[in-house]
Amino acid sequence: MNRKLFVILFSLICCCAIYAQEKSELQKQAEAVDASQNIAKARSLYIRAFDDYAAKGQTKQGVECGVKAAALYYKESLYKESFELLRRIDQAINADRKAANSQKAGMHYWVTKERMQMYIKMRRSESAKEHLNTMENYAKQASDETLNDDLLYSKAIFYYTFGQNAEGNAVFKVMADKLTASKEYNKVDEVYQTLIANGRRSGNASMVAQTYSSYIVWKDSINALKVADQIGALNKQIADHEATIEEKDSSLSSRQAMIVSLGILAAILAGALVVGAIILMRFIVLTRKQKKTINLANETNALKAKFISNIAAHLEPELKKLDTNNANVKAMLEFSNHIQTLSDLENTPSDSIVLEETQVQPFCEALIDQIRDKVKNGVNITVNAQKMSVSLNKKYVSHILLHLLENAAIYTPEGGTVCLEFKKRSPHTYQFLVSDTGQIIPEEKREDVFKPFLEIHDLTTGDGLGLPICKQMALKMNGDLEIDPKFTKGTRFVLDLHV
Repeated sequence: MNRKLFVILFSLICCCAIYAQEKSELQKQAEAVDASQNIAKARSLYIRAFDDYAAKGQTKQGVECGVKAAALYYKESLYKESFELLRRIDQAINADRKAANSQKAGMHYWVTKERMQMYIKMRRSESAKEHLNTMENYAKQASDETLNDDLLYSKAIFYYTFGQNAEGNAVFKVMADKLTASKEYNKVDEVYQTLIANGRRSGNASMVAQTYSSYIVWKDSINALKVADQIGALNKQIADHEATIEEKDSSLSSRQAMIVSLGILAAILAGALVVGAIILMRFIVLTRKQKKTINLANETNALKAKFISNIAAHLEPELKKLDTNNANVKAMLEFSNHIQTLSDLENTPSDSIVLEETQVQPFCEALIDQIRDKVKNGVNITVNAQKMSVSLNKKYVSHILLHLLENAAIYTPEGGTVCLEFKKRSPHTYQFLVSDTGQIIPEEKREDVFKPFLEIHDLTTGDGLGLPICKQMALKMNGDLEIDPKFTKGTRFVLDLHV
């Protein structure tokens, strides 16, 4: 017995020692270097780690370090050096006599992926496509589900990068459906977030907008799936109990057991119904609050793709290298920032909105002061606000009101009026109203002004995202932003807020 215990302990110690030595000292040193601060040092250490692993016959670990070094080469546009290093890695894989063909295929896959990513960065679509096909062959040879998942992800990036949105949507749907079917909702959410983050880092606004649109639709539908899962589990539980009751119905003891089971079942059902009612009520309340947001997103998904595809060519990574004083460059940069703002608003949880006590009258006066020099001659600017304190998120409310006031200053003719008002409707509800005597917005267009990507704009005169961003901010604060249909002397926007 003692001998067996000794063998087990000795085996555990050996396993721990092997695990601890999985990473060489050179690899640990490379990972400890901040590549953003000293990319050359990190790259050199990864190359040395690759050579060290290759010399020891530890090809898989060597490939991991080698491809990281290659990525650090082309990060500085050193493509020749990167290709040469990847060629050496392929040679090391082929020279490994211990690895099976499927293992070699798996390692060749990651080397080929780095080449594909370089060609994407160089905007060489044909070469990138060729390597993507090679990756698919290696994934089949390796018979590794992880590689198949990564291949779908790589295909999505390729298609979105080169403006093939339909193909990208099809591939991404396969990947999302696969994870959703296995109820790995968190992984689906993580894939969406990763694609959006990659698009932002690469300056690919088309990819960001397309992925963000798909993400909104998926996120809205997932709540219904979760409720269906809960209902299915409850139905199964009821069926199981009914089967148990039927089996024990042949004798007096079974009848007694049935009575007990029915009592237990009744209690379970009562509790389940209470929980289900709470979940359903919360879902209904949430659906009502988000109804306008969901409708807005669903109606404009198709429009977003068309709009973004028309301007995608202007948002290449080289944009920042152009003259930033140029009006077109400024407009495109501002459009890119607006896209990111919309995405950030969607990903910001409502419970993160911080409220602070604010004196209403000074707050309104400060906003009016910022537009006094922007109005036309003879325009009368008024403030009608009570001397009181309310809780609000100053960042979002200031952004919304200042945008509305600046628009009023632009569209109000000489001799007109611009007015900012505050009204307390109930202990927990109040309004900010911005009105002007400028041009009246036609009734059929009042809903459209809050929809992003509805039409193509001349970006130098505005991208049409100002009011949609304000609308999203209002909804995020548990409020709403609308045009007052009863105001006939011009245009009046009403910001409703609920504390």
